[in-house]
Amino acid sequence: MLARVVVGPEIPLPQFLHGLCAGFPSPADDFLDESIDLSRLLIRNAPATFLWKVDGSSCIEFGIFDGDLLVVDRSHDPRNGDVVVAIVNGERSLKKLILEPGRPLQLAMGNRDMGSYELPAVAEVEIWGVVTFNVHWLRQPVARRSA
Repeated sequence: MLARVVVGPEIPLPQFLHGLCAGFPSPADDFLDESIDLSRLLIRNAPATFLWKVDGSSCIEFGIFDGDLLVVDRSHDPRNGDVVVAIVNGERSLKKLILEPGRPLQLAMGNRDMGSYELPAVAEVEIWGVVTFNVHWLRQPVARRSA
């Protein structure tokens, strides 16, 4: 599912600037430092930015899972190692871009259980956009009940 990004009014959220310890907490870090607006953090170029829901498990080794929400920016120049939305012979897919000097463009899947991905010898390839952020649900949102 593809959704166009609409930037509305700022919604500042409290942010701790001290790193979050994944071990034992420090009592000195219990204060807020500033507020941020997530849309300003996640979206650099709104007209070229889209949200895309992931369907499938071909990128789990890249930390991208079924149901995640990706921020995809079409204004970035793709670089080696970027996760991209690629259109290969008219079909969209999510792959890691591999650019090596002297070799043709390569696209890689991120799931060893699916094997390697070989581009057809004659393929029409378009790099549609670069994935800049991944919203990964740790707790699925509860569906709202309609009144």
